[in-house]
Amino acid sequence: MDNGKALISNTIRRLRFFANEMTQQELADRTGVTRQTIVAIENGKYFPSLELAFRIAYVFSSQLSDVFIYYPENDQVFNKLKAKQDKKHMKE
Repeated sequence: MDNGKALISNTIRRLRFFANEMTQQELADRTGVTRQTIVAIENGKYFPSLELAFRIAYVFSSQLSDVFIYYPENDQVFNKLKAKQDKKHMKE
């Protein structure tokens, strides 16, 4: 599934800016990962574990959904399940 659109994006860079311009290293230190991990997450090259995602949200006193945004319309599995469900409902 590489249609050029991200399935999950994040607002970490913006949140760091509004948190007194927190550096990537500061966020890494506060979440227990490397700066390279934070860079990869910000750039959408790596998706964090659920635990790390919660730790990142906690650092910013934010809800998980305010940090990570899921785009189901770009998810092939989601789209197949939805199409199957829609087809089932049309038969009823």
